[in-house]
Amino acid sequence: MTRVDEAPAPGPRDPQRPELSEELVALLTGRLDVRSGSGELSPATTFESLGLDSLSLMELVLAAEEEFGMVLPETALDLSPASTLGEAAEAFEHAR
Repeated sequence: MTRVDEAPAPGPRDPQRPELSEELVALLTGRLDVRSGSGELSPATTFESLGLDSLSLMELVLAAEEEFGMVLPETALDLSPASTLGEAAEAFEHAR
């Protein structure tokens, strides 16, 4: 018997679809022209270290909504320059 409030288990990930973190990096480098000084972006990289401010983060949220065809939850709007790429990727993943 399944409880009504249980969410269904996530299905298998499509191997042809890039991971969201790769998609996020593509948005940052393509749409916002972000370049990492070290050349390596990680989940611990902060937006501030990439030179992004709160306006740039709103541009990122709008670009992600357009690119991924989704509406991000209000928690995604809580991102700040001190937030990490990992935190943003998690917010985007939860919106899918």
